[in-house]
Amino acid sequence: MSNETSNENQIAVFGAGCFWGVEETFRTLAGVVETEVGYAGGKSDQTTYEEVCTDTTGHAEVIKITYNPNVIKFENLLDVFFKNHNPTTLNRQGVDVGSQYRSVIFYLDEDQRVQGEKAINDLDESNRFPNPVVTKLEAFKNYVKAEEYHQKYLKKKGLTSCLI
Repeated sequence: MSNETSNENQIAVFGAGCFWGVEETFRTLAGVVETEVGYAGGKSDQTTYEEVCTDTTGHAEVIKITYNPNVIKFENLLDVFFKNHNPTTLNRQGVDVGSQYRSVIFYLDEDQRVQGEKAINDLDESNRFPNPVVTKLEAFKNYVKAEEYHQKYLKKKGLTSCLI
């Protein structure tokens, strides 16, 4: 069954650089039930922030979004994802450099993979960016919830965005 065809809450997972700002962007959207930051796509199902920062684990900093598909669709989440980071810089967002900051859609099913691929192709064909989109499509694997001090980090600090 597709992740998107159920009336139950669904999950989307995106990497778009430092997860603090990405979480805050999605946390406040109508239809988003919960957000959680973590690490995905690495070599193992255990890691820490310190290990991920070495750029040797293969993990990306990600936002795991639980959403109500009756209020917001995966396609809408993709639109927010692409509007809120630069998908044309390889392993870099602003001053953050390394594969842990890669632009990536971690798909949970074939429908998400197809929608992600279509969104990337549509962006490239639109010429919205002067350079090609380098966002990766990867099967969701080896997710590790980030340490508690990273969860809702900007909200805890009374901030709405990261200063870079």
